[in-house]
Amino acid sequence: MASTTASDGCRIHYEVLGRAHGEPVLMIQGLGADRNGWLLQRFAFAASHRVIVFDNRGVGRSDKPFARYYLEQMADDAIAVLDAAGIPEAHVVGASMGGAIAQMVALRHPERVRSLVLACTACTNPPWRRELLAEWASTASELGMRELSRHAMRWLVGQRSLRRFAPAIGVVGPLAMSCPPHAFVSQVRAILDTPDEMADHLAAITVPTLVLVGNQDVLTPRGDSEELADRIRGAELVIVSGAAHGFMVEYATTFNRVVLDFLARVDGARVGAGRAHGAHTT
Repeated sequence: MASTTASDGCRIHYEVLGRAHGEPVLMIQGLGADRNGWLLQRFAFAASHRVIVFDNRGVGRSDKPFARYYLEQMADDAIAVLDAAGIPEAHVVGASMGGAIAQMVALRHPERVRSLVLACTACTNPPWRRELLAEWASTASELGMRELSRHAMRWLVGQRSLRRFAPAIGVVGPLAMSCPPHAFVSQVRAILDTPDEMADHLAAITVPTLVLVGNQDVLTPRGDSEELADRIRGAELVIVSGAAHGFMVEYATTFNRVVLDFLARVDGARVGAGRAHGAHTT
């Protein structure tokens, strides 16, 4: 593990693993989750890529300031990680809130993004989701993260997995492990403070983009991903049958295959274009 310092002094912890000369992939996790949310991806991706995972501000080993957070700020945190790792550009993979941060990265720092993978995420938040997130923030603040995990789990995993893992929920729930209540509330506010008008700028994204969603996702339903794919020119949309919001865990094999196939096509096209122009890659 290494760390870097954001512009406001917040320390961000990150990890780089995989092939030293592999194509870089930056992975950004979602609300309340730390880099371990990519546990079933990072080693699978590291076999062919250079993988960079990090803890968003407020979770894991990163600082957890008692302050308001902003998605733009968290996007700049991601760029600070790339800078510290000496990586000029990377494939950017974001899940849920991490997908919203990834959109911000692509809009604020387009020269740093080689491709974009947006999983179980959205570009606008309807009233029902805003109310739900505000309720989660209140639960975390008043009753603690363990109670929040029990309350929120049905939104995150499919019914089959929920029944299977119900005895463990609240004991090892992912939200209970990596994020104190004040930081969770700040992350929620960062989502709610982001205006829906941001979506109007997504047409400016020109890098290859893959949008993924499970057809059983009730937190960021299929319609959210369809909107993203419509707004980003040339975006591919993949629907994973039977999968819910946490499908990078429940359906890790499918998730990994689809994303790695996409990254291979993007990198293959770049190599082909370089050769066509008489360039070479190292």
